[in-house]
Amino acid sequence: MKPVPAPDPNPTEPDYLLPPGACDAHCHIYGPSDRFPFLPDRPYTPPDATYAQLRALHEHLGFERAVIVQAAPHGTDNRALLHAIALAKGACKGVAMVGPEVTDNELEALHRGGVRGIRYNFVRHLGGAPEIDGFERTIARIKALGWHAVLHFDAEDLLTHAGLLKRMPVPFIIDHMGRVKAAAGVAQKPFRMLLDLMQNPLAWVKVSGAERVSAAGPPFHDAIPFAQALLEVAPERVLFGTDWPHPDVRWMPDDGKLVDLFAMFCNDEALRHRVLVENPARLYWPT
Repeated sequence: MKPVPAPDPNPTEPDYLLPPGACDAHCHIYGPSDRFPFLPDRPYTPPDATYAQLRALHEHLGFERAVIVQAAPHGTDNRALLHAIALAKGACKGVAMVGPEVTDNELEALHRGGVRGIRYNFVRHLGGAPEIDGFERTIARIKALGWHAVLHFDAEDLLTHAGLLKRMPVPFIIDHMGRVKAAAGVAQKPFRMLLDLMQNPLAWVKVSGAERVSAAGPPFHDAIPFAQALLEVAPERVLFGTDWPHPDVRWMPDDGKLVDLFAMFCNDEALRHRVLVENPARLYWPT
């Protein structure tokens, strides 16, 4: 249960002006831990990262909407997530974590609380892959709610679970560009598999986590070719998120500079608008 550092408390103001309605499609809430305790067997111990802190950051950066993603320290206890969504008064939706024993009534309560998907960590240092039969049964149950799945993989496990991804019956989002390693280049097998996967109309990807992909460190420019390639193959199914408060990273990023890095991913303003506004609206705020 190693402690992880707090995010940069003084991010720069981005040079890129986000469009109205821009959504941070991947961020987290932790605690406050005196009200919403962390799991006793959590893989890491984050500092509190409250909705008030998140809202202040978003006002600074220019985000009007957000998708709050449940993370490992809270496990399947989604109370902090639901509390934050309620405080946002419609400006936030959520992605929960659930166990195979979750009831239909519990899923419906999460839906009423603003949840629109469930997340599964396949990443080894976060506990590894879930029990696959239980995973597939739960995925089949969320289809009736119109939900999607958010899947967090180590790059090499995209290959391990290729068959599972082909069988997915609901839309699914691959977190953080599949956590590919920039040092291996865009021709590496896991990234080529990810590009091929994006031909599936149910497959989405987040061009987030540049600090996880990068081998060079700040300002993470070696992640740009990967984001550009994903934007080229499926621009209508790409999302961007800050990943605030950046749990368990090698280099703590400046969130203002991450917004400017996104602007480097694509120099077309219509495409930027699609990724930041239109794509998340289709998944989380459909008309």
